[in-house]
Amino acid sequence: MPRSKSSVTHKRRYRKVVKYTKGMRGKRKNVYTIAKHSMLRALSFAFAHRRKKKGDFRSLWIVRLNAALMPYGIKYSRFIYALKKANVLLNRKALSNLAIEDSKAFEAVVDVVKKHLKHS
Repeated sequence: MPRSKSSVTHKRRYRKVVKYTKGMRGKRKNVYTIAKHSMLRALSFAFAHRRKKKGDFRSLWIVRLNAALMPYGIKYSRFIYALKKANVLLNRKALSNLAIEDSKAFEAVVDVVKKHLKHS
């Protein structure tokens, strides 16, 4: 049986790793062993941070809502509590967008919620 060489496979693997690490600095982009380690680390962070991004956006919406509610003299936590009591089915993302883009609609939501704040 003739000897089998793996040069094609090796080059393909090397090219794939170098493609992922393009843009990194120093040996991370072209020394295969270091580049492979950097690539695996970067991919694991990318996986974890795709999940983390959802929480980051949620906290951004909460901060925006709290800032939008300050002129009305309502705190975020009490607003959300009253929102649930009023059976308003708007999530934080939608409320945040309303506060930024359509202040009159947001004010209408706040007025509906204020009625339920006084009873609690």
